[in-house]
Amino acid sequence: MNPTEKVKIGQGYVTRLGLGLAPLGGLFEPVGDDQARRTVDRAWELGLRFFDVAPLYGNGLAERRGGAALADRPRDAFTLSTKVGRLLRRGGTDVQDIWAESSDLTPVFDFSSDGVRRSYAESLSRLRTDRVDILHLHDPDDHLDQAVAEALPALAELRDQGRIGAVSAGMNQAEALVRLVRTGLLDAVLLAGRYTLLDQSGAAELLPLCAERGVAVIAAGVFNSGLLADPRPGARYDYLPADAALVGRALAIQAVCERHEVPLRAAAIQFPAAHPTVTSVLVGARNPGEIEDAVRMAAVPIPAELWSDLRREGLIE
Repeated sequence: MNPTEKVKIGQGYVTRLGLGLAPLGGLFEPVGDDQARRTVDRAWELGLRFFDVAPLYGNGLAERRGGAALADRPRDAFTLSTKVGRLLRRGGTDVQDIWAESSDLTPVFDFSSDGVRRSYAESLSRLRTDRVDILHLHDPDDHLDQAVAEALPALAELRDQGRIGAVSAGMNQAEALVRLVRTGLLDAVLLAGRYTLLDQSGAAELLPLCAERGVAVIAAGVFNSGLLADPRPGARYDYLPADAALVGRALAIQAVCERHEVPLRAAAIQFPAAHPTVTSVLVGARNPGEIEDAVRMAAVPIPAELWSDLRREGLIE
């Protein structure tokens, strides 16, 4: 996998490896402005030109930090994506305890047409830019009817007006994304944690449908919150401590990788990237060392026999 290769999505291009900015919002532990800036700077130096963020991440912190780090870069030289579906307000109800840095704002779900436009305008302000290239519906799990009736048409209108380059949806499940793809309004989907070495549920219906419809797939959460980066008791899976069975399965995958002298992290990044429908893989990083490691892992040669052994041992489908 060439992490800096550029592939088209919508009206622009993404690098095969992109930087997810969620950790820079203080995911699980504080990051600070300086470290966030150095992380984005290092990703840029390594040739990555795709950056993904959301209002949810750090309740606005990640957008502000990403915007500050990218403000002096030539705008046409990189692809930026953010998300709509949550407005940041005082006294919001979508409280999450995974953000370690304080904010006086809390997300409130809003998938109305007006909510989409307000969310986008507020994100542009935090990001210090006049546009984003890919705009995702963010986690419309419990709001699918409104997302289809109001939010998606609003995104399509923004695309038709040239204010965004691509319409997408980002979720931690494949089933609802199937419904959204069937509307015919999506250019891309961001599938988090559901096409990985530990969970290939996205391959059952979503990925074939995206291939049929010409919808690009961005694979995120490829470490499943960390378990595939460092499988050990206490490691997280989908933001929660992984149970013993999942840890055992991750360790078994790691053992196969070690037989082929391939780091587990390399296999975790390159497994989703090998699918012909997957355009780009997003990896989160909280410091320059983590993004340096991700770029190295993306370029590690992996023999075909490793994937064959994983299938033969029933560790991947």
